[in-house]
Amino acid sequence: MRAVRKSRRAVPEFSRIAPDVKLGKDVKIFPFVNLYGCSIGDGSRIGTFVEIQKNAKVGKRCKISSHAFICEGVTIEDGCFIGHHVVFINDRYPGAVTSSGRLQAKADWKVVETWVCRGASIGSGAVILCGVTIGESALVGAGSVVTKDVPPYTVVAGNPAKELRKVPLRQAHSGR
Repeated sequence: MRAVRKSRRAVPEFSRIAPDVKLGKDVKIFPFVNLYGCSIGDGSRIGTFVEIQKNAKVGKRCKISSHAFICEGVTIEDGCFIGHHVVFINDRYPGAVTSSGRLQAKADWKVVETWVCRGASIGSGAVILCGVTIGESALVGAGSVVTKDVPPYTVVAGNPAKELRKVPLRQAHSGR
């Protein structure tokens, strides 16, 4: 991967792509995107109004749909689909101030990592809590709230997300 060029041609209109972003080859970025300190693999597509924060990783040939929020500590492996308005969370106990009333700083909390394994798909509007792993070729239903690990080749849905069935192998390996 290479760092993004600073020329106007490399940045879509009304987008902010920081110089420390690492972009693979043939990455397609749509307008109104905010990227900083992240890496995005070859052939991935980043939709309109997406934010990807520092230390987040998006693999090769991923599709990140509009309005998604991928925060620090999230790793998305190759071939994943992230639906519209999917939100990742990286803090188990979010807050604005410390117990003494001082505004929290970076030292006052710890990033909790989340992993989305190869070929997984996350439906629109899902919320993914921190510290979970979504297994290979798993499918998270639209609007779900994922609070615990999702096994590989499994369909989950609901709030909290619960296992519904296994993903048929022909769908899991077809690239959907």
